[in-house]
Amino acid sequence: MYIAIAMLNKLEIQNYILIDQLSIDLSTKLSVITGETGAGKSIIMGALGLILGDRADSSVCRHAEKKCFIEGHFQLQNKEQYAAFFEANELDWSEELIIRREISAQGKSRAFINDTPINLNELKQLTSQLVDLHQQFDTLTLGDTDFQRTVIDALGNLQKEVVNYQMAFNSWKDNERKLNELIAQKEAFEKTESYNKHLLEELSELNLKENELEEIEQELKFLENAVQIKAQLDQSVQLLETTDNPIVQQVKQISNTLESIVKWQPDFEELLVRLKAAQIELADIASELSSWQDKIDFDENKIIQLQERLSVGYGLQKKHKVQTTAELLAIQTQLEKELEAVLNLEESIEQLTSLVAKEHKELTNLASRLSEKRNQQVAPFTKNVNQLLHQVGMPNAKIKVTIETVPFNQYGQDKIDILFDANNTNKFEPIRKVASGGELSRLMLCIKSLVAKSVDLPTMIFDEIDTGISGEPAKQVGLLLQNLGANRQVLCITHQPQIAAKGHTHLYVYKEQKGAATQTHLRALSQEERVQHIARMIGGDPPSKSALDNAKELMLN
Repeated sequence: MYIAIAMLNKLEIQNYILIDQLSIDLSTKLSVITGETGAGKSIIMGALGLILGDRADSSVCRHAEKKCFIEGHFQLQNKEQYAAFFEANELDWSEELIIRREISAQGKSRAFINDTPINLNELKQLTSQLVDLHQQFDTLTLGDTDFQRTVIDALGNLQKEVVNYQMAFNSWKDNERKLNELIAQKEAFEKTESYNKHLLEELSELNLKENELEEIEQELKFLENAVQIKAQLDQSVQLLETTDNPIVQQVKQISNTLESIVKWQPDFEELLVRLKAAQIELADIASELSSWQDKIDFDENKIIQLQERLSVGYGLQKKHKVQTTAELLAIQTQLEKELEAVLNLEESIEQLTSLVAKEHKELTNLASRLSEKRNQQVAPFTKNVNQLLHQVGMPNAKIKVTIETVPFNQYGQDKIDILFDANNTNKFEPIRKVASGGELSRLMLCIKSLVAKSVDLPTMIFDEIDTGISGEPAKQVGLLLQNLGANRQVLCITHQPQIAAKGHTHLYVYKEQKGAATQTHLRALSQEERVQHIARMIGGDPPSKSALDNAKELMLN
């Protein structure tokens, strides 16, 4: 929940509803805004909402021929808090942040951050960290269980414990997911394991060698034509060596003839050498052909064996829809890997099961310690809120905090609910079901005043939080706001003098009639002007002496 402090230094408004031009400089502490009903306080809140990402239409333009401009100047004090946003949106970091909205008379709206265009969703993502806009009826988060848990964690300074738990939780969930995936994978393997084993046994039994089926096919063609091949070899050997006039003998005779010529013509020497080489080569060929004659034999049994092996191989090729020995061997290798993977899966599952059990035990301990510390915060939180509710004019209102154990989630095993009883009936129900808008606003103020002691909050804006109260309760609300403003920027729109008197800066909203046109203005009041104004809020205009004295007393206190 930690949010770095950000200050809204200035708000500038042009051509917006009843405002021609307005520039508001804000205090770093508590600024109060007062004014007569209808003077334009809600207009200022509407303008602020625009730079926070609210949608707009052309009706906001005071003069149709000009654009409406709303501009907010913020001071950022923690670069790390906003670095991810600036990087994601390709924005240059700057401690001074200017957010601008432009609305045309045609209803076209544009948003800018430091003059760089940005869409409304991205704008809201940033401004939710800059401004906590608390309006009456805008308190639905108070009934949200995540918000209620965050309040308890903030009061107990449990942010570090939550982060440690989340790291353990994420690791456990991740390993549990991996374990479930391995188990599902193993189950899928097991469904086909028997069939895969059968396929592997068929291939292993055949025990194919590389290119074996192709070589068998070639060998069979040779053996099936053995008789014809042997006859042709026999004819060739006869022509070379054993006929009446064999070729080898004829070449030898030609060599002898050339020898007698060489002595008369040396140029024939080279031809003679080549002829003798041919004679030797032919004799060698005849010898090899003769040896092949001895090797070749029509072996019907061998042919049958090879045909049977080839038939089995062809059958497996057809079964696996492949055409080569290499493809069958690849399938055999893959089946071996898959069956081996089942064994490895079992080992991995065993290891992950042990790890998940260990992490679950650690997670249980972390969640238990987190629950214990949260429970320790319940009593003081309940007591403090109930005391503050009494102070702010809700003497019969009470809260009760329940913590229910739920399955592990990102934040532990606790479902935290803040229940509310507005009328001391001891019938506590969920806040959003029983609390009115004014009650919700004051309850939220009480809670935020407690949380603010533990964590830094962004600029806090309260719109008419004083609805339905006066006197001492209004004074107590003012004190709570003043305390909040001691260390952070708070802006409050109020009708109560008790609250207005607690402001560090007092801004006054008023209307001015110029001819037929009405304009809204705002100015900061001096100390003397504040006394006069608060006295008028107490006793009317002109203020009485007692009202003036009362105003001075409220401001002193």
